[in-house]
Amino acid sequence: MAFEYLIGINHLGLTVPDIDEATEYFKSAFGAKIAYDGLTNVDEPRAGQVVEQQLGLPKGGKIIRQRMLVIGNGPEIEMFEIEATPQREPIKLADYGWNHLSLYVTDIDKALAQAVKAGGQALSGVHGNSRYEDTPGNGSVYVLTPWGSLVELQIIPHGHYYPANSETNVWVPKKDG
Repeated sequence: MAFEYLIGINHLGLTVPDIDEATEYFKSAFGAKIAYDGLTNVDEPRAGQVVEQQLGLPKGGKIIRQRMLVIGNGPEIEMFEIEATPQREPIKLADYGWNHLSLYVTDIDKALAQAVKAGGQALSGVHGNSRYEDTPGNGSVYVLTPWGSLVELQIIPHGHYYPANSETNVWVPKKDG
């Protein structure tokens, strides 16, 4: 089957309790920049039966804010502030579903210090990566954001290696695009 119509990941969606607080964390911790606000406090919330069906919101749920953030280069982060019942705590690594955002860095110690200074909580110290990422100088650490989402900081300065049955190489962001 050919997938010539597929280009790659455009953005990742993240629901947060407060877009302004989340934006400030991402700016302070990772140098994020606002691309645009798709929905602001002065706009009518996106709500109603059609929106509930299109986006899978619970009955009565409404999107009150929406913002697109850019961190470095790669997929953007589309943040949502949603009023809905029920609303659950952020999922953790063991839960089903998309469970973390990984940021590739060139200095993991500086990145971790900044993420913690901005209000995040390191779940451990920097540790080695898993197989195929465990080349010299590699490292990884998970940080809990102030609202409870997971962000992984990762460095693999000498690249990945691949098993004989690998179908492709993974994409790694480059500093200058």
